[in-house]
Amino acid sequence: MVINLENKRNELQKALKARHVSMISIGGVIGGGLYIGSGAIIKATGPGAILSYLLASVVVVLVMRMLGEMAVVNPDSGSFSTYAYKAIGPWAGFTIGWLYWFNWIIIMAIETTLLGSMVHDWFPTIPMSLATIAFPVVMTVTNIYSVKSYGEFEYWLAFAKVAAIITFLCLGVAMIFGIVPGFKSPGISNIMGNGGFFPKGFLPVLLSIIFITFSLSGSEVAAIAAGESEDPERNIIKAINSVVWRLLLFFVGSVIILVTLIPRTAEDLLTAPYASVFSMAGLPAAGAFMNIVIFISLLSILNSGLYTSSRMLYSLSNKGDAPTVLSKVNKRGIPIYALMVSVSFIYVCTMFKFLSPDKLFVFLANSSGGVTMIMYMFIAVSHLRLRRKIEKESPEVLKVKMWLFPYLTYATILILIGIFVAQAFIEDMKLQFLLSSLLTLLVIAAYFLFYRKKKVPSTEKENKLERVQ
Repeated sequence: MVINLENKRNELQKALKARHVSMISIGGVIGGGLYIGSGAIIKATGPGAILSYLLASVVVVLVMRMLGEMAVVNPDSGSFSTYAYKAIGPWAGFTIGWLYWFNWIIIMAIETTLLGSMVHDWFPTIPMSLATIAFPVVMTVTNIYSVKSYGEFEYWLAFAKVAAIITFLCLGVAMIFGIVPGFKSPGISNIMGNGGFFPKGFLPVLLSIIFITFSLSGSEVAAIAAGESEDPERNIIKAINSVVWRLLLFFVGSVIILVTLIPRTAEDLLTAPYASVFSMAGLPAAGAFMNIVIFISLLSILNSGLYTSSRMLYSLSNKGDAPTVLSKVNKRGIPIYALMVSVSFIYVCTMFKFLSPDKLFVFLANSSGGVTMIMYMFIAVSHLRLRRKIEKESPEVLKVKMWLFPYLTYATILILIGIFVAQAFIEDMKLQFLLSSLLTLLVIAAYFLFYRKKKVPSTEKENKLERVQ
């Protein structure tokens, strides 16, 4: 009897339940970009923001459908990094895995400092630096105990975000139909007035799609989490199928309400659009309520970021693309060393945020800014190659299929390339395009210079790990 003892010792737990994966996928796209960023988009485009969010959502839905198809066939904690490894080559898995990990480290450093700032604003006696240091420690505790504790904590954080959005949607609909006491519905005057649906033309609508697409990442966390769930196939199918309605409801639905209730010219209201709607309805402490919601969203992002970054390091280590020690797990199935490395780098980047916020940290943030589009392109190309291989070898395993394959896959790849390259022609995104491109080339070069020669053929590696009992 052949037993892979090393793999057995280093296995992750399969402890996430269906409700955990479902809520992780739903909450993954709800963050500060929705609560605050939507106001800036509406200022730039007017009611045309509805079309911008709709088209950006369609792009993300198509990418997640491809990822879901691959994840059902092979649920893996490395997700798209593993699929790129198999479909394109080891260099591709190495590249997107490390880029994605770096991107999460920067995101978590930003969220940590925002959390520290909010706590200091609420309780001035608590130094911002102390509050900032505390949050990664707290989130590490939820991640280090067990994957189930992470899932449970993230479930309730995501539940709070979803409840807040649903409350906003219900209130907004009531205000539009004029059934909120003391508020007179504007009808469609804000949509058709002030220059019409496209007050600044159609170009700002297209440009906004670029900004929005970058802010819609988060759904892919469900594919990573499903690798540690009790029923990966069922949970992935459920999570991926819900991508369509949750993006349409939470993002497009919210923006419809915002552009209907708030005039495009009311820039003061669009600075914090969600809080403004609650205030317009006459609800007390609207600003405080939204601050709590944003605080919960930041905690959720930090919690998921620690989970996702540690699993990506774990997967990279298993493929020989990171130090072997990072694939070690504790008795509860947690990749403890990968988690600790991620936490350590959060603190390093947070230190840069305090010491050099306008230079070094901006450099790091812009370097990681384009990773989302690069990740989406790797997913699409991987899907194109793996789908054809699976159709030849075992088509029966395709429980979820990308629509209109391969035409929609090709179209999505072209759109993603267009969105990524378009950054070079937008003043605010030019530096992000250049630095993200440079970082990607450096990571690819690092693979060929330092890792390619160290690669052990998979059969040889497997033989070393196995023994007969």
